[in-house]
Amino acid sequence: MRKILHLISHLFGAERAHSLAVIMLQIVDKIPTAKWFLNKIYATENTALEREVFGIHFRNPIGMAAGFDRNGEIYRPLSALGFGFIEIGTVTPRPQQGNPKPRVFALPEDTAILNRIGLASKGLEAVLESVRKEHQGIVLGCNIGKNTVTPPEEAPMDYLRVFRNLYQYIDYFTVNVSYNTTHKQYVPRTRESIMNILEPLFDFRRGQNQYRPILLKISPDLTNEEIDLMTDIMVDTPLDGIIATNATTKPHDLQTPQEELRRNGIGAVSGTPLTERSIEVVRRVHERCHGTYPIIGVGGLMTGEDVKRMMDAGATLVQVYTGFVYNGLGFAGNLCKSLITPEESAATDESTTTDESATSATENNTDNQ
Repeated sequence: MRKILHLISHLFGAERAHSLAVIMLQIVDKIPTAKWFLNKIYATENTALEREVFGIHFRNPIGMAAGFDRNGEIYRPLSALGFGFIEIGTVTPRPQQGNPKPRVFALPEDTAILNRIGLASKGLEAVLESVRKEHQGIVLGCNIGKNTVTPPEEAPMDYLRVFRNLYQYIDYFTVNVSYNTTHKQYVPRTRESIMNILEPLFDFRRGQNQYRPILLKISPDLTNEEIDLMTDIMVDTPLDGIIATNATTKPHDLQTPQEELRRNGIGAVSGTPLTERSIEVVRRVHERCHGTYPIIGVGGLMTGEDVKRMMDAGATLVQVYTGFVYNGLGFAGNLCKSLITPEESAATDESTTTDESATSATENNTDNQ
């Protein structure tokens, strides 16, 4: 798969390769039997994988991170591939193009991706058209942010506008305060700046009949003191959890030649170079809040062992992105299989056999009547 990715990226560019994948999944989305077929081939179903988090039922703990389905166009086929939940976005109020192309580069030597897109979004209205469609049975999260041209003092209004308009269609929301794909992007890091964003969301939610969890997504490039601050904000407010982490602008020990990195420009790296730091951040958040709040762990999860280590560090759920790009369509299902113990698998097989026997006995009794 890695060789195929390298070839496609070399021929078309990493971002165009992603666009082609989105188009293919959009075609799949229009064919009900195609989604059923994908689910049968790639998804792993087992009751041992189910989770109850934030008052939401997840069929498994493996989610697709924000950034892959930026505009809510392919969450149904992604669900068919075996993901337990999909987070769309980042969604901004108005459409914006992001940084100039080229802006996404595969780093196969490091099993990583260099991303300097910024925030490319078709905007709130386009996303509304997508999420209004039927998606019963799919847990859908939404990562929300502000437009790049919006000044910091007006940022809370951008977040609130997206939150308010998507509220009835989304299962949980992620407040993105971890932009780090360009040095020019506004990044709120103080308690005051973050509370200015969160408080209007809390106020709006209090007036609704339905409760939507609100999470905070943080950067791996924060200092330990800043991570503690973010955790304390979660504990001190009606926040429901933290997502840790986004990509890093400070990768270490890359195998990709420095000359190539400089040629590609400033950006954030995801994939294997992020694994250890993302696990470290999750462990710190978990210890700081004494394990009393859910954490979604994301960043550099490339194998089943990575996912187990992330959960051992304190993650309740996990998300992947680069691992899916490098490992292919069966990645979510394979990660799920790695989480099922032999005893759990045997119990499921025994239950299935019992159900089939009961069905057969019922049919035989009916035939004899």
